[in-house]
Amino acid sequence: MPPRFPLHNERIHAPYKIAALVEVLAEQGVAPEDSLRGTGLAPEALTDTSLLTSVRQYIAVCRNALALSHDPATPFVVGGRLHLAAYGMYGYALMSCLSLRDYFRLGVKYHRLATPTVTIEWTEYPDRIVWTFPDAMVAIASDELRRFLIEQQFTQHATHLQDVAGQRCPPVLARFVHAPPAHAALYEQYLGCPCEFGQPAYELIYDSAILGQKPQLAHRHSAALIQETCDRLVGEAKTSSGVSGEVYQILMREPGVFPGMDAVADALGMTSRTLRRHLAAEDTSFGAILDDVRFSLATEYLKTTRMSTDDIALLLGFSDGANFRRAFKRWKETEAARLG
Repeated sequence: MPPRFPLHNERIHAPYKIAALVEVLAEQGVAPEDSLRGTGLAPEALTDTSLLTSVRQYIAVCRNALALSHDPATPFVVGGRLHLAAYGMYGYALMSCLSLRDYFRLGVKYHRLATPTVTIEWTEYPDRIVWTFPDAMVAIASDELRRFLIEQQFTQHATHLQDVAGQRCPPVLARFVHAPPAHAALYEQYLGCPCEFGQPAYELIYDSAILGQKPQLAHRHSAALIQETCDRLVGEAKTSSGVSGEVYQILMREPGVFPGMDAVADALGMTSRTLRRHLAAEDTSFGAILDDVRFSLATEYLKTTRMSTDDIALLLGFSDGANFRRAFKRWKETEAARLG
């Protein structure tokens, strides 16, 4: 049986989706405490800029919405409010891309950063572009919950493309596996296109003529810089798993403040000896993870700030710039050996 609450290393997403859903439910008279039941989150936590949440926590709020809301438009309204500006680096990467073809490509590449509830793919044909959701039929056991998530997912896709294009850009057709629900008229109302039910796959289809359009905020330098950051974030999301992932995220929680092994073990509810054994089983160590955290932060500071190496050394806990520079050279050599 999976744990009731998410593990720390599942919490890698800002709570924008949770906050949007809680806000919509509050407008319907549902208390935020009830919307968040079973998530381990308090309403006031949603305004904490350091809060990270998991996909499982968001799905728990969706389940609460199904039980507490009597408005079938809820997932469509939420999808319409999930503008890309709320998505942090993921949103900025899509808004600054150089063409709508890049938007589709990067939407898939960086989807891991967007609190994903289903997998997305896109295929370009001579006359159309098709978003597909290949695991939508198996990822969620509940038919009602799957429909809720798909309704929200399709609407947010339409919202995101409009954000990037700078103008209304509705799909030409939307296809759904499930049978038409009683509120089927809402689909066309919110998506702005014909909708077909009982189809072999979930598909959102656009005219391929839009691919060459330039997004309203396209900017070559910003796009390169932000995409580089997203590449790093995706790499961290892929590799930060298990106990080592939990240690990594605890150490990254307050950059510049690095608790010792005993404090981290205590935060994880285990002894330092047990923590050491778990990390060894994952072929790493506390020192190696701390080096990885410092290297990631140092790389980010050097690329995106004008801080001197002495200032960076101080932030990362080194006694002086010379020690930091020697360590950074060693980290670079280790990273090169790992990748090469």
